[in-house]
Amino acid sequence: MRPPVLVAAALTALAAAATAAGPARATATDPPAPQGVFLTVSGDQGSWMRGELLRCEPEAWGHHPHASEACGALDRAHGNLDALVTDPELCTQVYAPVTVSASGTYRGKQITWQKTFANACTMEASTGSVFRF
Repeated sequence: MRPPVLVAAALTALAAAATAAGPARATATDPPAPQGVFLTVSGDQGSWMRGELLRCEPEAWGHHPHASEACGALDRAHGNLDALVTDPELCTQVYAPVTVSASGTYRGKQITWQKTFANACTMEASTGSVFRF
């Protein structure tokens, strides 16, 4: 076990070195930041949360399980999540709210959006494959 004084001194030295170096800055040789929309779904009062990065350029790709369908839905809505085509679906009246959010860049357009639905069924009926992950 290391003496606490040595550990504290090492951490202080690391913090001083990081401060002296200054914040990292992007240069012309850095690759561009990844484009995409980060999507989240969370339960009532943040009791659980999951998220996925949806990338649609130049074509749908990434880990979103329904990326092609989700990108197609966003294309039809011109990137406006309020304009997603809804699926008629019978949902129960059980109140178990879920909140969805989207932030990032979709086809060059900056997106920041959030909405709370009464339950997961109404969320899926309103957003289709976009938040189906």
